[in-house]
Amino acid sequence: MVRIPAAPQLIAQERPGAWRSHPDPDLARQREVVDAFFMAARGRHFEILVSVLHPDVVLRSDFGATRPAASRVVRGAEAVARQAFAAALPAARLHPALVNGAAGVVVTVDGRPFAVMGFTVTDGKIVEIDAIGDPKRVQRIAAAIFQ
Repeated sequence: MVRIPAAPQLIAQERPGAWRSHPDPDLARQREVVDAFFMAARGRHFEILVSVLHPDVVLRSDFGATRPAASRVVRGAEAVARQAFAAALPAARLHPALVNGAAGVVVTVDGRPFAVMGFTVTDGKIVEIDAIGDPKRVQRIAAAIFQ
């Protein structure tokens, strides 16, 4: 597993009145849940994918100034599961990483960094996913990892 050094919070957006989740302290358990998320997404197992997501899960995607229309916030287990299916890239390779001290991945396509994803796992469920797809930011973060 790689560690992203001194990574700032990926995306800091609070929902009015929302609870702030605290990650499970067990990194191995976090990793199990994140791995189950990707196995279900890649295997197109919708029910299993929804089962690892908290009903009120929030997915925040930031694709930067080059693709602002792709940046969005998606809420709810079924909506996030559909988004995971839509975004699945068969050629993508997942590199486990610690992102902001929690389970995450660096996604590469054809050996090039494509995205960085951080997960918040609470009580065995994914409650938040922060995804960076802005090429400049991803390159900067990945450069610290893949030297």
